[in-house]
Amino acid sequence: MTISKDDRETFERMVDKYEKPIFNVVFRMVNDYEDAMDITQTTFVKAYENLHRYDPTHKFFSWLYKIAVNESLNHINKRKRSARLNRDFALGQKTPDEYFTQSETAEQIQDGLMALKFDYRVVVILRHFLSFSYREISEILGIPEKTTKSRLYTGRQQLRDVLVRQGYAR
Repeated sequence: MTISKDDRETFERMVDKYEKPIFNVVFRMVNDYEDAMDITQTTFVKAYENLHRYDPTHKFFSWLYKIAVNESLNHINKRKRSARLNRDFALGQKTPDEYFTQSETAEQIQDGLMALKFDYRVVVILRHFLSFSYREISEILGIPEKTTKSRLYTGRQQLRDVLVRQGYAR
Protein backbone atom coordinates (compact mmCIF):
# COMPACT_ATOMS: atom_id res chain seq x y z
CA MET A 1 0.00 0.00 0.00
CA THR A 2 1.31 3.43 -0.92
CA ILE A 3 0.61 6.44 1.21
CA SER A 4 1.30 10.03 0.31
CA LYS A 5 0.93 13.28 2.21
CA ASP A 6 -1.88 14.16 -0.16
CA ASP A 7 -3.84 11.10 0.94
CA ARG A 8 -4.75 12.18 4.45
CA GLU A 9 -7.62 9.74 4.73
CA THR A 10 -5.37 6.72 4.16
CA PHE A 11 -2.85 8.03 6.68
CA GLU A 12 -5.63 8.58 9.24
CA ARG A 13 -6.74 4.96 8.71
CA MET A 14 -3.14 3.91 9.35
CA VAL A 15 -3.08 5.94 12.57
CA ASP A 16 -6.32 4.29 13.69
CA LYS A 17 -4.95 0.86 12.83
CA TYR A 18 -1.50 1.22 14.41
CA GLU A 19 -1.92 3.72 17.23
CA LYS A 20 -2.56 1.10 19.91
CA PRO A 21 0.27 -1.31 18.92
CA ILE A 22 2.73 1.59 18.64
CA PHE A 23 1.62 2.95 22.01
CA ASN A 24 2.10 -0.49 23.58
CA VAL A 25 5.66 -0.77 22.27
CA VAL A 26 6.51 2.75 23.41
CA PHE A 27 4.91 2.25 26.82
CA ARG A 28 6.92 -0.94 27.39
CA MET A 29 10.08 1.02 26.64
CA VAL A 30 9.45 4.20 28.65
CA ASN A 31 7.10 2.83 31.33
CA ASP A 32 5.23 6.13 31.68
CA TYR A 33 1.72 6.68 30.31
CA GLU A 34 2.03 10.41 29.55
CA ASP A 35 5.45 10.05 27.96
CA ALA A 36 4.22 7.10 25.91
CA MET A 37 1.27 9.16 24.66
CA ASP A 38 3.59 12.03 23.67
CA ILE A 39 6.08 9.73 21.96
CA THR A 40 3.31 7.92 20.09
CA GLN A 41 1.99 11.23 18.81
CA THR A 42 5.51 12.35 17.84
CA THR A 43 5.98 9.05 16.02
CA PHE A 44 2.95 9.65 13.82
CA VAL A 45 3.88 13.29 13.21
CA LYS A 46 7.38 12.27 12.12
CA ALA A 47 5.98 9.49 9.97
CA TYR A 48 3.63 11.93 8.25
CA GLU A 49 6.40 14.47 7.72
CA ASN A 50 8.69 11.78 6.30
CA LEU A 51 6.27 9.82 4.14
CA HIS A 52 8.51 10.56 1.17
CA ARG A 53 11.15 8.33 2.83
CA TYR A 54 8.82 5.36 3.27
CA ASP A 55 9.66 2.47 0.97
CA PRO A 56 6.38 0.76 0.00
CA THR A 57 8.22 -2.51 -0.69
CA HIS A 58 8.45 -2.87 3.12
CA LYS A 59 5.64 -3.09 5.64
CA PHE A 60 4.35 0.27 6.82
CA PHE A 61 4.19 -0.99 10.41
CA SER A 62 7.88 -1.95 10.36
CA TRP A 63 8.84 1.53 9.23
CA LEU A 64 6.55 3.11 11.83
CA TYR A 65 7.90 0.76 14.50
CA LYS A 66 11.48 1.89 13.82
CA ILE A 67 10.44 5.52 14.23
CA ALA A 68 8.68 4.69 17.53
CA VAL A 69 11.66 2.75 18.91
CA ASN A 70 14.08 5.53 17.95
CA GLU A 71 11.85 8.19 19.53
CA SER A 72 11.55 6.08 22.68
CA LEU A 73 15.31 5.57 22.88
CA ASN A 74 15.88 9.29 22.41
CA HIS A 75 13.45 10.03 25.23
CA ILE A 76 15.03 7.47 27.58
CA ASN A 77 18.54 8.73 26.83
CA LYS A 78 17.52 12.33 27.53
CA ARG A 79 15.85 11.32 30.78
CA LYS A 80 18.84 9.26 31.96
CA ARG A 81 21.37 11.89 30.89
CA SER A 82 19.48 14.60 32.73
CA ALA A 83 19.17 12.53 35.90
CA ARG A 84 22.85 11.58 35.80
CA LEU A 85 24.00 15.17 35.24
CA ASN A 86 21.80 16.45 38.05
CA ARG A 87 23.10 13.78 40.43
CA ASP A 88 26.76 14.32 39.52
CA PHE A 89 26.53 18.09 39.80
CA ALA A 90 24.67 17.89 43.10
CA LEU A 91 27.32 15.59 44.53
CA GLY A 92 30.18 17.58 42.96
CA GLN A 93 31.59 14.36 41.51
CA LYS A 94 32.84 15.58 38.13
CA THR A 95 34.88 18.51 36.95
CA PRO A 96 34.14 20.32 33.67
CA ASP A 97 37.24 18.63 32.14
CA GLU A 98 35.88 15.20 33.08
CA TYR A 99 32.54 16.05 31.47
CA PHE A 100 34.30 17.20 28.29
CA THR A 101 36.33 13.99 28.01
CA GLN A 102 33.31 11.86 28.78
CA SER A 103 31.25 13.82 26.24
CA GLU A 104 33.89 13.37 23.55
CA THR A 105 34.02 9.61 24.17
CA ALA A 106 30.23 9.40 24.13
CA GLU A 107 30.18 11.21 20.79
CA GLN A 108 32.67 8.72 19.32
CA ILE A 109 30.57 5.79 20.54
CA GLN A 110 27.41 7.44 19.19
CA ASP A 111 29.07 7.80 15.78
CA GLY A 112 30.02 4.12 15.91
CA LEU A 113 26.50 3.09 16.89
CA MET A 114 25.00 5.07 14.02
CA ALA A 115 27.19 3.09 11.61
CA LEU A 116 25.50 -0.16 12.71
CA LYS A 117 22.40 -1.57 11.05
CA PHE A 118 19.26 -0.70 13.00
CA ASP A 119 18.66 -4.29 14.22
CA TYR A 120 22.08 -4.43 15.86
CA ARG A 121 22.14 -0.83 17.07
CA VAL A 122 18.84 -1.06 18.95
CA VAL A 123 19.85 -4.25 20.79
CA VAL A 124 23.24 -2.78 21.81
CA ILE A 125 21.57 0.41 23.05
CA LEU A 126 18.82 -1.40 24.96
CA ARG A 127 21.32 -3.75 26.63
CA HIS A 128 24.34 -1.58 27.34
CA PHE A 129 22.99 1.93 27.63
CA LEU A 130 19.55 1.28 29.04
CA SER A 131 20.33 -1.91 31.00
CA PHE A 132 17.42 -3.97 29.72
CA SER A 133 17.63 -7.75 30.23
CA TYR A 134 17.70 -10.15 27.29
CA ARG A 135 14.10 -11.11 28.06
CA GLU A 136 12.98 -7.47 28.13
CA ILE A 137 14.75 -6.72 24.85
CA SER A 138 13.14 -9.77 23.26
CA GLU A 139 9.71 -8.62 24.42
CA ILE A 140 10.22 -5.04 23.23
CA LEU A 141 11.44 -6.11 19.80
CA GLY A 142 9.18 -9.14 19.46
CA ILE A 143 12.07 -11.51 18.73
CA PRO A 144 13.30 -14.72 20.41
CA GLU A 145 15.84 -14.35 23.21
CA LYS A 146 18.38 -16.33 21.17
CA THR A 147 18.06 -13.77 18.35
CA THR A 148 18.58 -10.97 20.87
CA LYS A 149 21.80 -12.57 22.10
CA SER A 150 23.01 -13.20 18.56
CA ARG A 151 22.29 -9.60 17.48
CA LEU A 152 23.99 -8.29 20.59
CA TYR A 153 27.11 -10.34 19.92
CA THR A 154 27.24 -9.27 16.27
CA GLY A 155 26.45 -5.66 17.16
CA ARG A 156 29.28 -5.54 19.70
CA GLN A 157 31.73 -6.99 17.19
CA GLN A 158 30.65 -4.55 14.48
CA LEU A 159 30.79 -1.59 16.88
CA ARG A 160 34.30 -2.56 17.94
CA ASP A 161 35.33 -2.87 14.28
CA VAL A 162 33.84 0.53 13.43
CA LEU A 163 35.55 2.20 16.38
CA VAL A 164 38.89 0.63 15.43
CA ARG A 165 38.52 1.76 11.79
CA GLN A 166 37.69 5.28 12.97
CA GLY A 167 40.74 5.29 15.24
CA TYR A 168 38.74 5.40 18.49
CA ALA A 169 39.74 1.96 19.77
CA ARG A 170 42.47 -0.65 19.39
